[in-house]
Amino acid sequence: MDHNGLSDPYVKLHLLPGASKANKLRTKTLHNTLNPVWSETLTYYGITDEDMVRKTLRATRGSLQRHETIERVSGSSSIVKLLIRIESLSGSRISVCDEDKFRHNEFIGETRIPLKKLKPNQTKNFNNCLEKQLPVNKTEDKSLEERGRIMISLKYNTQKSCLVVGIIRCAHLAAMDANGFSDPYVKTYLKPDENKKSKHKTAVKKKTLNPEFNEEFCYDIKYADLTKKTLEVTVWDYDIGKSNDFIGGVSLGINANGERLKHWFDCLKNKDKKIERWHTLTNELPGSLND
Repeated sequence: MDHNGLSDPYVKLHLLPGASKANKLRTKTLHNTLNPVWSETLTYYGITDEDMVRKTLRATRGSLQRHETIERVSGSSSIVKLLIRIESLSGSRISVCDEDKFRHNEFIGETRIPLKKLKPNQTKNFNNCLEKQLPVNKTEDKSLEERGRIMISLKYNTQKSCLVVGIIRCAHLAAMDANGFSDPYVKTYLKPDENKKSKHKTAVKKKTLNPEFNEEFCYDIKYADLTKKTLEVTVWDYDIGKSNDFIGGVSLGINANGERLKHWFDCLKNKDKKIERWHTLTNELPGSLND
């Protein structure tokens, strides 16, 4: 609280367990109030059914009481979007803090909401009292986190006889830089590719762990030849003056398995239809690729 008896509150969200910067969302700051109303919607992308069982939304903030609306929106490949609407002081880990331009921001309180309390396509309101800061299990955070997730679209265009690969966005990427972020970009190869002519690369997105690309690449190829090909997608952290860091990768094709194989088959079965899927990145470099 400030010397005038008021606060400049804002709300921070984290998904636990998880890397803090990769899944941290924040509202705007409201000045000189003890009864803030934000009316903001914060969105987590690439949330899996497993996340909905094991993860908890932590909300930390600065002010007196909270009201939040959380909605689970179903998506493809058992991955959903989680929408959190901040109405007034409420939480999930939700923390409320008092912003201070000249000193450290002051912690006001937090609350936590297990995601398993939500059902698909359900909007649920929570009215929680803020609590003092609760401990976070650091060991659990590190052991359960992945390299991140990527949303890819596939479409075989029969008129142009080409495979259209869309790199839509990534979520919860691993931080590779000292500042806790990465400067990610994505590369795609259609292999085998003896002459290495199939390489495509997105633009670099600066200082983010949740980049949005919305770029498409076309591969001229006969439909029948797709059964012999593998699409390799890798995510990298761009560094100036040294080798770029590999963040994670995924391979789609006949030799893949699980959702990666299903995505490829769905593309083959549905010509001229764009098929979007989320995929979990692995820390194994596909094939013999290097940057």
